[in-house]
Amino acid sequence: MAEQMDGTDPQHGKDDAQRLRSLTDILDALEKAPHDGRVSLGNVVDEVGTRAFAPIILVPALILISPLSGIFGLPTIGAIFIFLITIQKAMGRSNVWIPQFLRRREVGEDKLQKALTWLRKPCGWVDRRTHTRLTGLVSRPANLVTILVILAICLVIPALELLPFVTSFFALAISFFAVGLLTRDGLFTLIGYIWIGLSATLILWLVTGGSGG
Repeated sequence: MAEQMDGTDPQHGKDDAQRLRSLTDILDALEKAPHDGRVSLGNVVDEVGTRAFAPIILVPALILISPLSGIFGLPTIGAIFIFLITIQKAMGRSNVWIPQFLRRREVGEDKLQKALTWLRKPCGWVDRRTHTRLTGLVSRPANLVTILVILAICLVIPALELLPFVTSFFALAISFFAVGLLTRDGLFTLIGYIWIGLSATLILWLVTGGSGG
């Protein structure tokens, strides 16, 4: 990889990375995004910054585990966004390009605020429990595997949108991975992999009607 895989770019991403070092920091940035009754994805990205990988991945992932995930089409849009960001970072881009059709996507300010309020408590809980550990799971080779898994999840999410709120399970796995990248806490990366297994089991159960086949 042409850059670090811990959520920061070697030279250009330091300001964003230092400013956004926790989930609460990211929620604060979302609240500061310019708005006039509606908040666009472009506004959010500009506030978070396009040079800090983990925070910009966490934004849509957190939104997709909030009640906003029930809005039809939003999980697919979020998956497309995460896929585009992740593939660009995997290719070594220092600045992320976001197509206008995604930048123009909007959500009502009131709905976003309710989602952020809903996320405050669990994000605060996570922030108080993250620290550097199991660093082998957040090494550069391990992070490459994690990034490939995130890409695979993004390909699956649109197909699952017909199952209400099920996409939130896989978005939560992406969130665990992004927290691991952001804080260099390999435990959250490990939890992400475990959560994928549990989510896949749940999907299989739902698809087969709980009959085991």
